[in-house]
Amino acid sequence: MTTFTDILQKFYLESPNRACIYLQRSGQDDLSISYSQLIEGANAYAQIYAKKGIKSGEVVVLILQHSPDLLYAFWGAVLHGAIPSIMPFLTEKLSPERYREDLSALISVTKPVSIITYPEFEGNIKDAFDEGDSVREVILSDEIPSASRVDFCLLSGLQHSPDDIVLLQHSSGTTGLQKGVALSHRAVLKQLNAYSESISLDREKDVIISWLPLYHDMGLIASFLLPILKGIPLVLISPFDWVRAPYKLMHSVSQYKGTLTWMPNFAYIFCARKIRERHLEDVDLSSWRAIINCSEPVRWESHQDFFEKFKEYGLKLESLQTSYAMAENTFAVTQSNLLHPPAIDNVDAESLSTGGITRPASAESLSVKMMSSGRAIPNTRIRILNLDGEEVQEREVGEIALKSDCMLTEYYNRPQTTEKAFEGEWYLTGDFGYLVGEELFVSGRKKEMIIVGGKNIYPQDLERLVYEVDGIHAGRAVAFGLYDERTGTEEVIIVAEANVDTEEARYKLADEVRKHVTINSAVALRQVKIVPEKWILKTSSGKAARGANKEKYLREA
Repeated sequence: MTTFTDILQKFYLESPNRACIYLQRSGQDDLSISYSQLIEGANAYAQIYAKKGIKSGEVVVLILQHSPDLLYAFWGAVLHGAIPSIMPFLTEKLSPERYREDLSALISVTKPVSIITYPEFEGNIKDAFDEGDSVREVILSDEIPSASRVDFCLLSGLQHSPDDIVLLQHSSGTTGLQKGVALSHRAVLKQLNAYSESISLDREKDVIISWLPLYHDMGLIASFLLPILKGIPLVLISPFDWVRAPYKLMHSVSQYKGTLTWMPNFAYIFCARKIRERHLEDVDLSSWRAIINCSEPVRWESHQDFFEKFKEYGLKLESLQTSYAMAENTFAVTQSNLLHPPAIDNVDAESLSTGGITRPASAESLSVKMMSSGRAIPNTRIRILNLDGEEVQEREVGEIALKSDCMLTEYYNRPQTTEKAFEGEWYLTGDFGYLVGEELFVSGRKKEMIIVGGKNIYPQDLERLVYEVDGIHAGRAVAFGLYDERTGTEEVIIVAEANVDTEEARYKLADEVRKHVTINSAVALRQVKIVPEKWILKTSSGKAARGANKEKYLREA
């Protein structure tokens, strides 16, 4: 077994001029970074970490935007033997007060010794400090020495063992400052090996294109560590540039002959609806062998919309693939077969929403097309458990549990949380799903389930129906439950964004949503609130932050 630093040393000595990253920045030429440039830039950060007295095994938090500094600061921590954790940068969509509160909470639990950021952001960082905090140094990007040749003998990271913690991933929240998932060199490399086998990764032919932020596991593992540690060229687009101009993804695939990309489900709808034909002139997507949908429940309808939009530009239907992934397993738990479109299960909607056995749909019943997230990757096993922790039969909905050799070491500095997450060797994911043969179908989050009159309702199912109503913004609706003392059960609330100016128009659109959801689900929907753009709060990974939106709704009610 080996470590990250061993792999970097090998690339530095054997393939120093091999291009590893093409960094795309708005208004600038693409920056090509070779392995020697990456490692020498990282070495400059390793030197400043050593100068500031940061020890091997201590945590450093990186609050940097899409830039060479972010790449060098991360790998510099690895070379030095420190434990890097990338945090979201404060943007206009995040409340500065909430951001500082969450950063302060993170510091109190994770106890980083240093935060790396820009000079102009130093004040925001220090505002989050409390007396007696663990942070000894705020390192600013303008104090980093010039890149220089690397003497690996001087680097503490070379002394790491495979079981040492190499990084922290923080699970997504409204600003991403949640539980720290501690991963060892061994766990990450076991994941990369198993996942590479599942997607038939080819060092000579594959090119990965990504716009994903590096503070999220899909961006950090699949679209950063995987290509760099496996020698696959990576084209890295700024997430902010992608949101403003999603067609840049298509241009990058066309320009670099990209073969692999990972995206959350909402991004398929976003691309299909936001990209105009005038932005696709001379675009060729035929090189794309897999666009892998993960990070939230995958939707057949999203794939269909994406395919219909881009098929005339060379996109193949079998390129639209799926995975079930989570930071606690480093990344992937399952992966669909890249040679065929993912399996579809047309199920009776009521049997899915009420739990128990998912029945195939009949001609008379309301149906839902469930799309498989694939089969377990080679080093991972899956079980479906009922509320008593017993394994259930095929097609029965229950909690997904997994066991692998690439699991987290711990939730960092949270021993009780770590203990509660496991039942023996099995990690309890908190997600619901069912198996058909070896194919996993994911239905939703256990903690987000709404219980109405004894029926289990998945908010994602209701949100999917809301998006079918004309005028509702794609990916900008949230469903949650509120307990009603009069009825003794929860009542479903839906909040959705739309561009409507008058009270009458809002009332009319809310009525259309009520009718559509009531007709097409097991819920008699009564409460719908139509809100303006940017009302709904999102997590760092782009999902609706249900808890935060519920709090906001109650404050305004």
